[in-house]
Amino acid sequence: PARQPAGDWPTRTHARKVLLLAGCVQPSMAPNINAATARVLDAFGVQLIVAPKAGCCGAVRYHLNDQAAGLDDMRRNIDAWWPYVERGEIEAIVMTASGCGVTVKEYGHLLAHDAAYAAKAGRIAMLTRDLSEIMPEFEEELGAKLKGKITKRVAYHPPCTLQHGQQIRGKVEGLLRAAGVDVNLCADSHLCCGSAGTYSVLHPEIAHELRDRKLANLQATQPDEIVSANIGCMSHLQSGTETPVTHWIELIDRALG
Repeated sequence: PARQPAGDWPTRTHARKVLLLAGCVQPSMAPNINAATARVLDAFGVQLIVAPKAGCCGAVRYHLNDQAAGLDDMRRNIDAWWPYVERGEIEAIVMTASGCGVTVKEYGHLLAHDAAYAAKAGRIAMLTRDLSEIMPEFEEELGAKLKGKITKRVAYHPPCTLQHGQQIRGKVEGLLRAAGVDVNLCADSHLCCGSAGTYSVLHPEIAHELRDRKLANLQATQPDEIVSANIGCMSHLQSGTETPVTHWIELIDRALG
């Protein structure tokens, strides 16, 4: 993807605080997503914090059969987040990439046999929330702030890791509709776009076939913009279309402006 600026990170402090997993791919490929999340939450009185030593959620190496290294990634994140949890400073750990979220929510299971980390991993998993699980609290205020501001037609692609892995369905669409967005799901919206983590890299031919099928269904809704909730889906879909593909929180952020 083309290089994009991240925009400004809010400087205000708030009593309400949540942690954010910045991730490994997203800060390089789409740095505006996390900054947009910080700006939107700031507008509703919530401060977004990034623990400096947290990094990859562990999914990439774990799913590529390097489970030991993947588990080390998970332990490193727990170590980075634990002081904030132990001090009671944060309400939740927010995920802006559903592929990361589905993994972090499994930390308790994946580290259940590690005596040193099992309890902490379980606590981290319990605190983990997709962004779409955080924002409904502000739905009414969001609707009031954005009434009439978003006029474009939007297609939403729900990632597999969100709708199947985390069993979260309808929340993003509900938030966007509350904000006055004309948002549509495409035919076969339950099917994969072909990104599937590293699948699009290891099996590009099949992945591109799935991408093109998904894009044809999305384009049939005649969108001005396609939004999703996972960097893997977004970058994969964008590689096959000129229609902008963004994270749904970026749409909200631009409208709040």
